[in-house]
This record gives sequence, structure tokens and C-alpha cells, in this order.
Amino acid sequence: MSKREMYTIGLKAVPSDRFQPTGFPDLGAAKFQKPAGPNNEWVDAILVESAQSMANRFEAVGWSEEHQEPVTALRGLPWVKVVAGDDGRYLTSSRTEAHRLASAFVKESVTTDGTDMVDEIYNRFKLADDTPLSLNEIAAAIFALDPLCLIHGVFFADKRWPGQPKIARALTGFIEATDVKEAYSGGVKRDDVRHSIDEGMGGAAEGYGHVPYSRTEYTARSIALYVSIDAAQIEAYGLSANATKLLLAIARWEVRSILDLGLRLRTACEFEPINGDDLAGLPDIDALASEISDLVGGGVDELEDSDGSSLVVRWSGGKKRS
Repeated sequence: MSKREMYTIGLKAVPSDRFQPTGFPDLGAAKFQKPAGPNNEWVDAILVESAQSMANRFEAVGWSEEHQEPVTALRGLPWVKVVAGDDGRYLTSSRTEAHRLASAFVKESVTTDGTDMVDEIYNRFKLADDTPLSLNEIAAAIFALDPLCLIHGVFFADKRWPGQPKIARALTGFIEATDVKEAYSGGVKRDDVRHSIDEGMGGAAEGYGHVPYSRTEYTARSIALYVSIDAAQIEAYGLSANATKLLLAIARWEVRSILDLGLRLRTACEFEPINGDDLAGLPDIDALASEISDLVGGGVDELEDSDGSSLVVRWSGGKKRS
């Protein structure tokens, strides 16, 4: 098995060459310089979509917002469903929370038999004070709760979990644009009802009046999605051969899905792949979905005791602990 699968997928902005990159508080667009072109000269570049944001987008293709459950291709795999303690309505899950299994909504919940999830995870991971962490045992326990955490990473940062186990992200992606130029525009928010604003009547802060604004978009000589699947990390979990194959198939399926479904990141930021050859060696989405289904259906030792349903836990507003 190769150490890493890497893909560089050339993109083009649609419907025009202009696009709106991601922005950060107190920073704005993430601009930097990188060597490019035949002379390897330093040119202006921009981070269009961060690794953190792409991780969320990879995960999103596997989740049905309409039904609040995994999409068909990923059904039959374990995950944690968080419901309200009073009426059992759906709240969130390990597939949608930013911290996944380490989310406050998961760890501050209880199982159907009344076990605190902090204790449940503690016991499943076989944690103990003054004892080294066992990556293989932790990986196996995470697989039994939600295998996708072994693809997208999870950090159990809580003093109640000795050693604070951490799994790094195995699937990484980000979008960069190279040799960029600013494209300035603007507009005005109109108010056809309140034509003048007197003192004490409320102004722009309250949403009244004409409010002009500026807008900065970008054009670029080239745009690309960079993807890395760390196969060596997935293999190092020490899971069975078929469980390893399953995790790799899911990671590849997520990459294919996000490209096939379309990269509409924001109102003014949409991309399409330029050349299908950039994904040479990556099976098509139907073949990957079939591989996942076959593996989930049988042959993965770690799924033998799983009935394919979620672990339902109840959250009642959080609990104060000593």
C-alpha cells in the first residue's frame, strides 16, 4: 500500500472567472505568495477554501439533512445519534458535530441504560491514569462508535479522559488559487420606505436607510483542489484488512461525491473540474458505493456485532461535574 494517495484537481470558476474566497475574522481573505510559472517566480496566491472547511464539506456529502441520517451509501455503519432528553426529538450527531464523538452534546449525554458517555468512552477506550494510550485499541473502539472519525479526525480534549486521545485527519483537502488579481465591485442596500433618517429613528445599524457597500472578488491564472488520503495512517490503526479497505473506500467516495455533486461553496464561489484525467486511478462514484456496500454487508470483522443502527444517547442540557 502506498503511503499516501494525492490528487491535484484543476478547477475553473463558473459562471464567470470571478470567485469569492473564504474569509477569516480580522484577516479577510488569506493571501500569500508561492512560486509558480515556467520561471518559478513568486506570485500572489489565495486560500479559497481551508482544510477545516473542506473536511466539513467531505462529511456533508454523507449526510441527509432531509432525513437527519447518513445517506444510502453509508448506511449500516455505526454512528452516535443525540436526542433530546425530554421528548426524544433529534438534536445532532457524531456525523454533524464539529468535534464529532468528542462533541459536548455527545459527552454530556447518557446512554439508554443511564451510563454517562464520558464513562462509556472511558471504558471503551480502556483508559487509565498513568498508563500509555493504545492507538490500536482506541482506533477499534472509535470504529465501533463511528468509523468516519478515523477518516476526519477527533480530539478527546477533556481532563476526564486520561491522555486525551487524538486521531489526526486522514483525509485532507483544500483549494488554492494562484497568480490572483482583485476584482472590485459594490452596491447599495436600498430603503424605499424610509427616505430620510432623523435622530432617534434608527439608522444603518438597525437596517434602515440606503447603505452602500464594497465587494472584493478575485480572478486567478489557475485554481486547484489538493487532496491527500493518508493510507499509511489508516493502515496503522491495526484494524482488519477489510476494515482498512472500507475506510479508504469511504474517503475516496467522499472525494468523488463532492466533485460529482458540485463545488458551490458560497453565493459567488462555484467551481467545476477542468480535466477528468486529474482523478485518474480513482474509481467512479458508483463503483465506490458498491465497494462500500459489499464491505458493510459482510467481511468486516469489526462490524460483526453491529446491527447497523445508531447508538442513541440522550442530552438534557448538559450536566455540571466535579
